[in-house]
Amino acid sequence: MPVESGSSAAARHTKQKRKSHSLSIRRSNSTDQEQRTVTGMQRDMLDGQDSKLPLSLRSNLLDLFGQIEREFENLYIENLELRREIDTLNERLVSEGQTIDGGELSKGALKAKASHSTSQLSQKLMTTYKASTSKIVSSFKATTSRAVCQILREYVGHRDGIWDLAVTRNSPVVLGTASADHSAALWSIETGKCLLRYAGHAGSVNSIKFHPTEQMALTASGDQTAHIWRYMVQLPVIPPLADISALCDDELDFSDREDGDGDGEGPCSEVPTIRVATTTLKSHQGVVIAADWLVGGKQVVTASWDRAANLYEVETSELVHTLTGHDQELTHCCTHPSQRLVVTSSRDTTFRLWDFRDPSIHSVNVFQGHTDTVTSAVFTVGDNVVSGSDDRTVKVWDLKNMRSPIATIRTDSAVNRISVSANQRIIALPHDNRQVRLFDMTGVRLARLPRSNRQGHRRMVCCSVWNEENATCNLFTCGFDRQAIGWNINIPALLQEK
Repeated sequence: MPVESGSSAAARHTKQKRKSHSLSIRRSNSTDQEQRTVTGMQRDMLDGQDSKLPLSLRSNLLDLFGQIEREFENLYIENLELRREIDTLNERLVSEGQTIDGGELSKGALKAKASHSTSQLSQKLMTTYKASTSKIVSSFKATTSRAVCQILREYVGHRDGIWDLAVTRNSPVVLGTASADHSAALWSIETGKCLLRYAGHAGSVNSIKFHPTEQMALTASGDQTAHIWRYMVQLPVIPPLADISALCDDELDFSDREDGDGDGEGPCSEVPTIRVATTTLKSHQGVVIAADWLVGGKQVVTASWDRAANLYEVETSELVHTLTGHDQELTHCCTHPSQRLVVTSSRDTTFRLWDFRDPSIHSVNVFQGHTDTVTSAVFTVGDNVVSGSDDRTVKVWDLKNMRSPIATIRTDSAVNRISVSANQRIIALPHDNRQVRLFDMTGVRLARLPRSNRQGHRRMVCCSVWNEENATCNLFTCGFDRQAIGWNINIPALLQEK
């Protein structure tokens, strides 16, 4: 069988390369013409499509996607040419006995050449993808002005992370915090001063809720109990509040506080301290992770890691019902503001709705839809429940139809204890990644609370709570950085930006 000479093989290789190159040029020209035609047709179709996006934004999106498509097509053509070159090299190796241009080209060298070409292609593809997608992402980034969301005050004094917070529903209006340092604290909202400390628990204080009409607080703890305790506080004189929107960042004192800072003493250690509970509820066999008052304040419900929730009479401390059914530890419980309804969430990826409106019938409904731990589920003023999960989603449910959520919010981090504003129905989402985001009930993102090295939370944000009675400081958040933060959310401006 005749063997092709090296010079003739090289000539044939050069000819094939020129042919391939001319073919790719013709394809590229043809593709550009087709792309311009398709883009023109797409632009013509814009007016006929039903979309809420502005025409200019939709046109910009089409241009960006068109650029991405052209880049991928060019890379695809280059990949085809590389494959042809590899095939040609293989043919030459067979015909010339592994010799090319007077040198030895082993299989390892051929593999290295192919690997190098592939890595170059992958690098170019990655660079093109990042550059193109960054344009798209930047076009969707929502910027929230400081006039809409701004920090008003920090509440610092706990010696460990803060798990939960609440605002009293009657006068005097104070902020309550529950901490892993085995204590709960009451704070002046306007001054940030710690007013009172509760130190009756022997374990981490995991939640705090205030009685709807009386000066009583309900706390749940890792010592397997829930405590009800009475408090009396004297609010300090309120100093004039400066216009924080007129201050620059340098004028605001938001100094960093790392975990190792301090010697364990703080403002909360120098205030009046309550050490004995009025009522102790102790029927659980595990950590009590949350507790809440039922409407009217005559009964309370507790949720525990023993997979059960308990319903108690406040006056007698009697255990009325034990709510079982969850397959794993409970993570949260919440009561309806105006009806005898309780919702419990669990690590078993579900949350359950317990109905005590009819004394003779205690029905339960199971809500399934999350794929990981349900960290919290809360009622809205209407007939909705909002649930947050470690699966990085928040779902809005209709109590009349529990089969599927009416809205789903997808985020980039696990969601902790959420809250929904009563008047405007805005959902505040605290995240493991230190972010706090605001959404409406339809799943539209409204804002992200500002955070930097000098202000905002520096560790996981555990909880959020709205305080719409106060027009100035109307949202509070707490985290494992030992502090609670009071925010001013300009809701009319926020909704106007939406």
